[in-house]
Amino acid sequence: MNVKRFQELFDRLAANVNTVIHGKEDVVRLALVAICSNGHVVFEDVPGVGKSMLARALGASMKADVGRVQCTPDMLPGDITGSSVVDTSRKQMDFVFRAGPIFTNILLVDEVNRATPKTQSALLEAMAERQVTVEGTTHKLPDPFLVLATQNPVEQAGTFPLPEAQLDRFLFRLTMGYPGLEAERLVLRGNARGLEVETLKPVCTIKEVLEMIELAAQVEITEPVETYILEIVQATRNDPALLMAASPRASIALAKASKALAAADGREQVYPEDVRALLNPVLNHRILLTPDALLRGETVDDVLERAISRIKPPMGLKVA
Repeated sequence: MNVKRFQELFDRLAANVNTVIHGKEDVVRLALVAICSNGHVVFEDVPGVGKSMLARALGASMKADVGRVQCTPDMLPGDITGSSVVDTSRKQMDFVFRAGPIFTNILLVDEVNRATPKTQSALLEAMAERQVTVEGTTHKLPDPFLVLATQNPVEQAGTFPLPEAQLDRFLFRLTMGYPGLEAERLVLRGNARGLEVETLKPVCTIKEVLEMIELAAQVEITEPVETYILEIVQATRNDPALLMAASPRASIALAKASKALAAADGREQVYPEDVRALLNPVLNHRILLTPDALLRGETVDDVLERAISRIKPPMGLKVA
């Protein structure tokens, strides 16, 4: 695997997903960057704009094992991770571990904010450690293991919003938004006789995805660009509009995602423009505005714009 092969596979995956997710090329590209960074994604938007379809399309395009969990308030942690059950096929009827839906390559967690905090915690622990411990026994999850979660922010009844500390486990938080008129026309026609995503064919293997993840991790970040990332994150900690600034985990996430974006463009080195392009999806769920800032109508974008306006990008490198 080299960067040219990486770029070819990346573009092939994006084109395949875009055949069923119309008018959202930027969101599809960012979702693939997250996957190539070995990171998890939460899609947050109003119902019916294609969040679940995008997650399904990504899984189908990679010939990966795909699992799906529809979260409800009565769901228990064992419903996701698995649990020990009595094996009646044996004379002694011993307890054996029965794996839950989390043992897959790509797990679609639909409406994650409908699960109780206890169930959310079990899921997010698996996301961070990539393993599940049940009754003192640790079970490794498949490689790669990626969570694509969705939540609807407008529905409050029967929901348990993810705290900021748990949202921090997701590499990106992405928003689909409503499609344009012509894009929605394509959606209407494509789904007239059934779900268009069910006809999607894989265009690469899970082995190739693993190779893409490995290559992205090897893309070079020069010290000036590394300093640029750190200075931007540090700047959020000095902004009076923020109640909670970006953590060191945000710096790591920004560096990892920038490497994958550089490889997607066929480059072996990260440019400052990669960092700038990923600031919002990486940081929008990791920083929290003060009540006063919210009353003034400030947004996360305003804070990030202030941060990058005060920091000069490295000289001698390509800048957006």
